[in-house]
Amino acid sequence: MWFDTHCHLYDLDDPESAVERAREAGVFDMVVLGVDAEQSKKAVDLTRLEGVWAGAAVHPTSAKGWEDSWADDIDALLGNERVVAVGETGIDLHWDTSYLEDQTRAFEKHIELAKKHGKALVIHTRKSFAEAASILEGVGPPPKLVFHCWSGSEDEAKRALELGSMISFAGNVSFKNAEDLREVARTVPAVHLLVETDAPYLAPVPHRGKTNEPAFVVNVGVAVAEARGETLEAIAEVTTANAQRLFGLD
Repeated sequence: MWFDTHCHLYDLDDPESAVERAREAGVFDMVVLGVDAEQSKKAVDLTRLEGVWAGAAVHPTSAKGWEDSWADDIDALLGNERVVAVGETGIDLHWDTSYLEDQTRAFEKHIELAKKHGKALVIHTRKSFAEAASILEGVGPPPKLVFHCWSGSEDEAKRALELGSMISFAGNVSFKNAEDLREVARTVPAVHLLVETDAPYLAPVPHRGKTNEPAFVVNVGVAVAEARGETLEAIAEVTTANAQRLFGLD
């Protein structure tokens, strides 16, 4: 039994069929993350499907000109019991570094919301782990958090673990040139390990180049299991248990 901890079902052409294919592959739960108020509402709407949960947030690349009032819609959505996460939020310095202050204020507000609602914080970082970690260290992390789609170094992973974070691996862990990332996957303690698809992006081997979907989280699990020298069944069991604990579904 598998749990896809991060996907964007609303970006797929036929979310319902994707959920059916996931169940056929043994993926019985998934969390759909929002990237702004509109998409977060779409994520919540998809929780009508069995095994689908939601997260609500404003993504850092949508935080330019941030006003705290933008969080009001997110705050309201977090009262829904099917919304199990604040995310995805964080810092992104890959595309545009000109509004880091806006991203910082947005991230701090999302951290506040995670604490207020007692829900998991799902963190996006791209060329920005140090900045995101410093913010968390400054204001204090919420009890439950995860760095999604991990792409950092082993030292950065240690810093994330010191914050009490889960670390989630996506399809890039299966890529041919990702040996450094697989080395990190080897070192993460089992109780902090998660898998995800980030669908429709980052399809894992052997589906690379195709539209990603939750069913393919099994292939992410294969890459992690091979990196750690563990059975696929063991990775499925521990990552599902970790996800259920993180999102309060255990």
